[in-house]
Amino acid sequence: MERFDVLVVGSGSGMSIVEAAINKGLRVALVDKDTLGGTCLNRGCIPSKMIIYPADVVQEARRAAALGVKMRVEEIDFPAIMGRMRASIAHDRGQMEESVKRVKNLAYYPTQGEFVGDYTMSVGGETVEAKNVFLVSGARPEIPPIRGIDAVDYLTYKNVFDLEAAPRSMVIAGGGYIACELAHFFDTVGVDVTVVSRSPTLLRHEEPEVSETLTRSLRTRMSVLTSTTVEGVKQAGKVKEATVTGADGAQKTVEAEALLVAAGLRGNADILRAERTGVASDARGYIRVNEFFETGKPRIWAFGDATGRAMFKHTANREAELVWHAFDHDHKQALDFDKVPYAVFSWPQVAGVGITEEEAKGRGLKYLVGAYAYGDTAYGSAMGEEDGFVKLMVEEETYRILGCRIVGPHAAILIQEVVTAMNAADGSVYPLIDAMHIHPALSEVVQRCVWHLQKPGHTHA
Repeated sequence: MERFDVLVVGSGSGMSIVEAAINKGLRVALVDKDTLGGTCLNRGCIPSKMIIYPADVVQEARRAAALGVKMRVEEIDFPAIMGRMRASIAHDRGQMEESVKRVKNLAYYPTQGEFVGDYTMSVGGETVEAKNVFLVSGARPEIPPIRGIDAVDYLTYKNVFDLEAAPRSMVIAGGGYIACELAHFFDTVGVDVTVVSRSPTLLRHEEPEVSETLTRSLRTRMSVLTSTTVEGVKQAGKVKEATVTGADGAQKTVEAEALLVAAGLRGNADILRAERTGVASDARGYIRVNEFFETGKPRIWAFGDATGRAMFKHTANREAELVWHAFDHDHKQALDFDKVPYAVFSWPQVAGVGITEEEAKGRGLKYLVGAYAYGDTAYGSAMGEEDGFVKLMVEEETYRILGCRIVGPHAAILIQEVVTAMNAADGSVYPLIDAMHIHPALSEVVQRCVWHLQKPGHTHA
């Protein structure tokens, strides 16, 4: 049996723990059944944005006619887009693989591991034991109980980036972040896309105004079936037939060459057999932790997608910092999940931070809310932007920022001003008011939203 100071399961943000432990002179075991680098590098953030950005360029060209600029997209080279993405990922992953080989005091196990006892894991026929364990084991696609799903080939975010040629048509089962981003991409490159969402709108946890704007916008480009469930699928020659049921109980069949399942995620605690080392998980396989990322077992921590909370790469990176600081300096610090920002790189983009208005009501907070449209600013008008807007909520007495949502061009950039203000001083909107904003620039839409704060029920974009 090999004994280590630290065992890390997962090579995404878990690599931050590996690096810190190695630098401290500890002996480390790294276990990952998937490709080195984790979801973000291989199947998530980076590859998705490398294919979505070209789609954004195409959409900009298509909307330019409304501004008096007539452009023609001569060709969209799907293999070139995918090849560029894969080459970049392979380069970065290759550097990681070479580095891992050269690091002293690090044993890398590129295989499935499962716990066989307290702090003890079986990996590829070997047994390893560690004093301290960090579970950064990620998540995997949730496959809903669709009749016939096991008898057809289907795509998930795990294999969709392996496509060499674009299908002529695609059914996407799901209406969340992954579904919206990939629907935008595949529609742009010429795929006949049908999105099937069980919820009344896409991004169901969003502010209603945001969800409705995104849903309405995507419906101008593709078929979006909301309040609809994929009941069954079957192969019919070269196409797949999906039987879908609407809210009224009516059924119909949708045919497509490809089926993409983007119906959520589940944790990997069951694969790890985490219960054998005294670590509890919930019904969806997410590891249970307290506010300091501690499991119920001493000296075992879990963070990132493994816990199912705010499942973004930037969240996992921050959690890694907090966990290591607690381990190395015996100083525990919780993460304020109300301040975790996010963005959905659909078209239009959606970005947010903080709580929603419904959550504010649920907490019994007294708040002010404001909204401001892109088109009511000079630059937004110059862009010809008709749908984009900012919605902002603050605590009534303190003007502390509670939450913000932005839908429209560059939302992922514009939200950062709000995120920074939330984390500065008292977290109020006063820095947004006092800071001089360039005129005319799109960032004015955020400041003007602050100027239009008022009691609920009187706000409109």
